[in-house]
Amino acid sequence: MDPIRILRSRTVVMATTNIDTDQIIPARFLTTTTKEGLGAQLFADWRYDATGAPKPDFILNTPAAQGCQVLVAGRNVGCGSSREHAPWALVDFGFRAVISTEIADIFRNNSLKNGLLPVIVDAATHEWLLANPGAEVTIDLESRELGLPDGRKVVFPVEAFARFCLLNGTDEMGYLLGQGEAIAAYEALHGKQPTAATA
Repeated sequence: MDPIRILRSRTVVMATTNIDTDQIIPARFLTTTTKEGLGAQLFADWRYDATGAPKPDFILNTPAAQGCQVLVAGRNVGCGSSREHAPWALVDFGFRAVISTEIADIFRNNSLKNGLLPVIVDAATHEWLLANPGAEVTIDLESRELGLPDGRKVVFPVEAFARFCLLNGTDEMGYLLGQGEAIAAYEALHGKQPTAATA
């Protein structure tokens, strides 16, 4: 996955509270094991009518949403069932960050492991973002700061190892595979240690 260091983007605002993972990617699309193409099904039940045609007034179908990498959502985004397909769909659509005052734990963890940065902000910052859709923001993962157009900077929390992986465009497995030389050197130095069964 591509590293996240500094994101500069307009925002897409979906102010709905309690956006759950079944709304982000409906269960009927969970049969795939690949990430590619899931962006087309993102928010499918809200985004398309009964014939499958895009609803022109849904935000993701408007010209204003095209090219945006930051989604501002209402409180408690990502609640509901656990599914990695939710961050997969958001990233495949083009989002790299989700901002809210509250992000469900499992969704937050799945996002961090799949290239989507969850940004938790205070109520006043969130209120401003909801009231100013399309605002140009800067997210600096190195300094853990969200920059607003008026110059304000808001620090957000992110777990250290997850931050390292996002900055370097890797995941947990990629990190472990990248330690091959260090692991081999350790094993060469210490040799195979006897276990209780063989001692």
